[in-house]
Parts: sequence; C-alpha cells; structure tokens
Amino acid sequence: MNSSLLIRNIGQLLTLRGPAGPRRGAHLSELGIVRNGAVLTCEGKIASAGPAAEVESLAASRSAREIDVQGRIVMPGFVDSHTHLVFGPPRLMDFEMRLEGADYHAIAAAGGGIRASMSAVRALSADRLALQARRHLAEFARCGTTTLEAKSGYALDESNECKVLELLRDLDGKPLDIVPTYLGAHVTPPEFDARCDNYIDWIIRRMLPLLSEQRLARFVDVYCDRGAFTLQQARRYLEAACALGFGVRVHAEQFANTGAARLACELGAASVDHLEQATEADADALGKSSTVATLLPGSVFHLSLERYAPARMLIEAGAAVALATDFNPGTSPTVSMPMVIALACRRMGMTAGQAIVASTANGAYSLGLGGRTGTLEAGKDADLVLLDVEDYRELAYWFGMNPVLTTIKRGRVIYQRGFVSDLEDGDGRRL
Repeated sequence: MNSSLLIRNIGQLLTLRGPAGPRRGAHLSELGIVRNGAVLTCEGKIASAGPAAEVESLAASRSAREIDVQGRIVMPGFVDSHTHLVFGPPRLMDFEMRLEGADYHAIAAAGGGIRASMSAVRALSADRLALQARRHLAEFARCGTTTLEAKSGYALDESNECKVLELLRDLDGKPLDIVPTYLGAHVTPPEFDARCDNYIDWIIRRMLPLLSEQRLARFVDVYCDRGAFTLQQARRYLEAACALGFGVRVHAEQFANTGAARLACELGAASVDHLEQATEADADALGKSSTVATLLPGSVFHLSLERYAPARMLIEAGAAVALATDFNPGTSPTVSMPMVIALACRRMGMTAGQAIVASTANGAYSLGLGGRTGTLEAGKDADLVLLDVEDYRELAYWFGMNPVLTTIKRGRVIYQRGFVSDLEDGDGRRL
C-alpha cells in the first residue's frame, strides 16, 4: 500500500510556520497561510507543505494517493493539552444541582464533585473504563483532535491510580497520541480526611517514586485552590516531582488567587491552567517565564460563571497562551476544540488566529511536543484536519457545530464524516 498522501486544491493552508518555541505577542496570530496550497505526507511525516505548484511538482507527489479538498481549509490537528479522559459515569447530580443554583463547593459538600468520580473509578474495572475512554477518543477524533494530554486523579489511591495510568499507556497511539499526567493532588481522599499534609507526604514517599520507576506519567499536576491544596502543600509536592524528573503542571487561580501561577513560573512548570482569577502580577510573571498559560473557557461556560481568564491581559504581557477543553464529568463535558475556540473569541477577546495557534502549536509546546506536532512543516508528524469551510475565521464564527470533515493522524485518515479508525468497544465493534 502506498504510504504517501497528497492533499491538494487547498483554499487556505494554515501551516502555522513561525519561530521556534511557544508563540507570544504578534506571533500568536501568525497562521502562515498559503493560498492554493498542498501537503505531501510520506511514511507518516510531512514531506512538504506549501504552494500547490511546488508540492505537486515533487516526484513523490506523482505516485501518492490524493485527497482533493475542493478549496476548503487544511490546518494542524488540535492539541488538547488539558483533559481528564478517564472518569466513569457523567455527574448528572452535579449538573441538576447547578441548574438549581448550587455552586461548585456546595455540590462537593453534598457528596458530588471529584469524590463522586473517585468512587466510580475505584469501583469500575479497567475494561469498563477502557470502553468509555475509547468512545470519548472517537469523539475527540471527530472534532479534529490528534494529540491530547490525559490526567489521572479520579482514583486517589495506589492501585486505581496505576490502573488509570496503565490504561492511558495502553490507549496511547490508538490512534491518538496520549500524554499521561499524574494528578494525585486533586483532592484529599476520604481515608486521609483532615490529614491533607499526611496525604501529600504519602504521595511524595510512595506514589511519585513508584510512577517514576514504572514510567507511567510524563507530568505531575496539582490542584491548588480554595477547597483543594494550599500553596505550601503544592510547593512540596511539585518540588518532589521535579527532583524525580517529572515535568509539572498546575491547576491555578480558578476560584481564588493563591499565588500558584507564580509558583509554577518559579519552578519552570510546563503549564499553568485555568487562571480565571489571574492578576496583572501573574500575567507579568508568565510573560517572563517559559510556562504556558493554558486557558479553559469550557469549564467557565459549563459552570455558568461570568469571569473568564483574562486572555488579552496575558497576551499583552507576553505570556504564551494555549487553549484546551478541560474535558471532565463535572465542569467541562466537551471534547470539542472548535467550541473552545468559539468561546475564547466571544468571551475572552481572542482573535480567530490567536485561538487557532493557542489550540495547536502552543498546546504542543506545553506538552514538550512542539518539535513534532502542532504545525505543518517538513519532518513533523502528518497530523492535520480538513475543515468543511472556506475561510479560517469560520472556525470561530460557527459554534455548536463540527466543521471537521477529515482527521489525519501520521498521514492516515482516522476520521471522515461517519468513520473512525482503530476505535472499537470491548467486543470489537466500531464506535
């Protein structure tokens, strides 16, 4: 079978070519648009992406299998750099209580929230969790995501956290790339009630060395906020993770400003996420750091809150901004990066160009994958999406709709309007 693919007759080819590293300032809007473009992939890599006349004149193009996109848009696949992929059933009690006026903390006090998902994940078998995760991955592919980060943190004990991380390892590359993150410091589990410091000690003493030895996580994350972990606890936990060679990520400034964003910058965290309560001082620190500011407007929308992350302030301060779904059962039940882009433009003041770069190149850099995916350049993985629109701004203009016509992962079509490859349930049936 010919492993070369020529995608031709592209109205707008968004290459996102630009400077190395996460994009900031004016570079956050640079899409590297080629009109009347083409892309040639060989052996799962991009061989050439540029003007049609140049790409189609290559010898390999003449024997490649062709896709004629008939003037539509081609761009990099979405890189969703913050998800909670494995969680058990949806939290419908939380949803009903929220519709009746209860807030996040009242729901948790009533037995909902993260601990409800914890009970479910502990009780469900790995096979049941895998079936659900495959279904979610099928939806990610349908919405154009080709790479995602996935966190544990809904089990909070040794055996079940390992169960989830082993599941993520098994699902990696089938067909989406999955970057695993250990979120042990999500909340304190019931067996450590009123002993939060002891729980952090247990993670540092037992879990982090175990995960390092078994190589089950690339990153370690902490939820530092009101009702979660304190700044001091987060520092101990993250410093221990850094000492073992983990990359670190931080849930910060979601409901209260705790100083966690500046701690993340101090420790050289890969990403600091949420930031709805970020201040000018936080933005200034992020602008001077290598830490990516990952914004999650889907969670603000689902919680019916008014205060979104101050994207414009962060961009003007020079911060590298990414966008992600925060896919999870309690606060952001969506896999749709197109919907996240629509929210970012409407509620956070981002332009369509900024939102596209934030959901591809900058998400990739926050995962340490900027040299491999997130832009369409020779030598990178052939991860791209074909959009059923004729202008890139339509990606932000339409909302609640899926513009993705085709998703391609490493040069292979994995989704095309009704078909998703390599995603089956436990009985071998296509999802």
